[in-house]
Amino acid sequence: MSGVGAGNGDAAAPAPQQWSAERYAQHAAFVPAFGASLLERLAPRAGERILDLGCGDGTLTRQIAERGAAVVGVDAAPDFVAAAAKAGADAALDGVFQALRPGGRFVAEFGGHGCIAAIVVALTAALQRCGRLLQSPWYFPTAEEYAAKLTAHGFEIDSIELYPRLTPLPTGIRGWLETFAGPMIDVLPDAERASLVDDVETLLRPMLCDTAGRWTADYVRLRLIARRPGSAKASAERSATAARRTLG
Repeated sequence: MSGVGAGNGDAAAPAPQQWSAERYAQHAAFVPAFGASLLERLAPRAGERILDLGCGDGTLTRQIAERGAAVVGVDAAPDFVAAAAKAGADAALDGVFQALRPGGRFVAEFGGHGCIAAIVVALTAALQRCGRLLQSPWYFPTAEEYAAKLTAHGFEIDSIELYPRLTPLPTGIRGWLETFAGPMIDVLPDAERASLVDDVETLLRPMLCDTAGRWTADYVRLRLIARRPGSAKASAERSATAARRTLG
């Protein structure tokens, strides 16, 4: 969790994120669409067992399965989110490391340092005008910061990089705010939320909306490939040996 505040105002913890599969498909179909390139980096092979963390509506999960891998998709439940918020990113990396066999790979992409910076500034300013301080639920690390976390948790890093990715918003900034910014907007009374969204849209229009009315978000992504040290072949041989001992 990270907090951003400016000026005077009351700090309030973000409201719970309310996900809707229908709303996600309408406003955020770009998420699995852009994830297709990550699938190529994963390069799933027939017979592999793959855990798809943050699978959303399962678009990429199905594509992994089509490659012949045995895949399990997992997404957030409210109690998991609450536990993760308390434990932080370190606990998540512990879980990933333990889920991998020796030699298993961790391929990930998520928001990195500077992601949606303009949107965060606009939300901060708009909430300040309502007498609130922005308490952001987002974590956008630098490559160096996250590489240090990976190393501390025992991973070997093949590659890690930040890259900017301007992201077209099919339903404009309002659709994006409805889908992703609910935890910040919902801290306000119902009667104040619409004017806050109007304010954010006005602040962002000169930067993120072109003359044809097309909106683009200022995404920055962190992409990585890391591994649990050890040999996948040796791990398989140990498992087979253990199985023979059990049968014997």
